[in-house]
Amino acid sequence: MTVATPRSLLQRTLTRAWTRRGPLAWLLWPLSLLFATVAALRRHLYHAGLLKVRRVSALVIVVGNVVAGGSGKTPVVMALVRHLQARGLRVGVISRGYGRRATNCREVFDDSLSSEVGDEPALIRRATSAPVFVAARRFDAASALLARYPDTQVILCDDGLQHLGLHRDLEICVFDDRGAGNGLLLPAGPLREPWPRAADLVLHTGARPAFAGFSAVRTLARHALRADGSQIALVDLVQADAKPLLAVAAIAKPEDFFAMLQAQGLPLARTIALPDHYDFDSWLLNEYEGYTVICTEKDAVKLWPKQPDALAVPLIVTPEPAFMARLDDMLSVLLASRLNPKLSSTHGHTTS
Repeated sequence: MTVATPRSLLQRTLTRAWTRRGPLAWLLWPLSLLFATVAALRRHLYHAGLLKVRRVSALVIVVGNVVAGGSGKTPVVMALVRHLQARGLRVGVISRGYGRRATNCREVFDDSLSSEVGDEPALIRRATSAPVFVAARRFDAASALLARYPDTQVILCDDGLQHLGLHRDLEICVFDDRGAGNGLLLPAGPLREPWPRAADLVLHTGARPAFAGFSAVRTLARHALRADGSQIALVDLVQADAKPLLAVAAIAKPEDFFAMLQAQGLPLARTIALPDHYDFDSWLLNEYEGYTVICTEKDAVKLWPKQPDALAVPLIVTPEPAFMARLDDMLSVLLASRLNPKLSSTHGHTTS
């Protein structure tokens, strides 16, 4: 049995409407023209220098998308952090911290509350141990990170493709199976800005890429994590004496998570689909007493304070080797240019 909230149902209705140019999309189309005008004016003000683009001393890589809703950006950021750490680079992460109640600039620690720093920054910190800072303005987050960790070489910006106030050295645009949807701008379609647009790298996290770009494989780990960081194999959750499983997901596409759990052989007695970034404030522990609650890592950072015995199954996104090779080549040029300013960078924005 699947339980969905009114907000999640509205979210799904819009998501379905954005897949084609149906009656609802055309009804909202005049509003999308207003959205397009405002967005174009804002871009023009930055390009004309009337709004300031500010730089920081580290290289900045923005991992974002042009489509509203999640497309797998945060797992991609975590994969890139681990890749850069393995290369020996000193890397940090910045984010706006979507959904947090605080608005100040602050560092994210292992024990930071997601209500104060945002669920995705809290997850990135726990999963990678990289320095993570959040602020309403990405430049403020980047500046604070560099003040605290001045030897940082690369800063990954989780989301923020449309946040033009911070200079970026590389842009990675992430898509899932929705592609560009119906090709219309918000609210008639899913696009935050027109597509195609210039981008250094395009990465598809879905199984059916809609257009050219690199691909990534999404898989679930074979284990779940407890709140203390210990692991339990997924096969142990299907023992004869095990409690029935209740899967909960507050992500852009919760059904995908449920399907991946079932593909791992987990019999789900009940599923609960919640809106993306749901805060779990109304979660009642006693209501789910007879179940083993299983969720995403992003949800776990908010759910564990209320349900310490919940289990989180990590989602692993693995970009294809050609993507990592291209990224490494671009970074090598940029890092060399920083060491020797006389060297000119040869990279440019593309759409592949």
